[in-house]
Amino acid sequence: MTFVQRVPPPPLDASIAAIWYCESELRPHTLERVLPNGCAQLIVNLAEDQTRGYLLDGEELRVVTTSGTVLAGVQSRFSIIDTLEQQCVLGVTFRPGGTLPFFRMPAHELCDVDLPLEFAWGARARELREQLLEATGPEAKIDAMQRALLEQWRPESLHAAVDFAVASLARNPRTASIAHLTGQVGLSPKRFIERFKTAVGVSPKHYCRILRFQSALALAEQGHRVEWTRIAVDCGYFDQAHFIHDFRSFAGITPTGYHAGRTEFRNHVKFLQSTIKSA
Repeated sequence: MTFVQRVPPPPLDASIAAIWYCESELRPHTLERVLPNGCAQLIVNLAEDQTRGYLLDGEELRVVTTSGTVLAGVQSRFSIIDTLEQQCVLGVTFRPGGTLPFFRMPAHELCDVDLPLEFAWGARARELREQLLEATGPEAKIDAMQRALLEQWRPESLHAAVDFAVASLARNPRTASIAHLTGQVGLSPKRFIERFKTAVGVSPKHYCRILRFQSALALAEQGHRVEWTRIAVDCGYFDQAHFIHDFRSFAGITPTGYHAGRTEFRNHVKFLQSTIKSA
């Protein structure tokens, strides 16, 4: 596997956590769950000009096909992807609220949506794909993406209340109190939630839950023997039942199921499903 990532220079670094390139061999399993991490991404499938997603329909899956270059909004729960599309991918991981300088749409409208980049950037999306295919090597491809992002960038600062809230939640999602946070930002609860969803894509409460979930996944990586009961306590869950309920709501599986199916990437988990319908 080849994996290269770069934190872009200013002014992009304020909005973008990383631009990355991944090239890998065909995986033995067909599908993977992608777990929510609170960030939107721009994904370019360089192996083929389409993106296949899967929707659970009871016990079956429906295939949904869209453009090979998509803006993937913040996930409220897991999504399902085809591992064939991970053979050659370039991506941009945005910071919370980081899509606003590049896309003129509220982040909550992108939540759980894979938007073809053509809808936002028009013909420039097709030009970008061609430039990425022509560029030789990971660094050159990342350079091409970085130039395109600079072309689209417009000054757009997060509202001070949202900026403060995002930073506060990131510091300690395990014990964060949304009620206490709302009292600190100087906005009414309704206005604060509206501002936060417009910038980040989900409510402050849901975002905090995602960060706490991610804290649990990070702790699970630290040892060969995973003690989920201890992790639940360390991450601030009321009890084991609360932890498992939250885990299933985000991952669609239990913590034990996650451990059995995890891959080298924390937020990618093998998905076992035999029946697939086309949509």
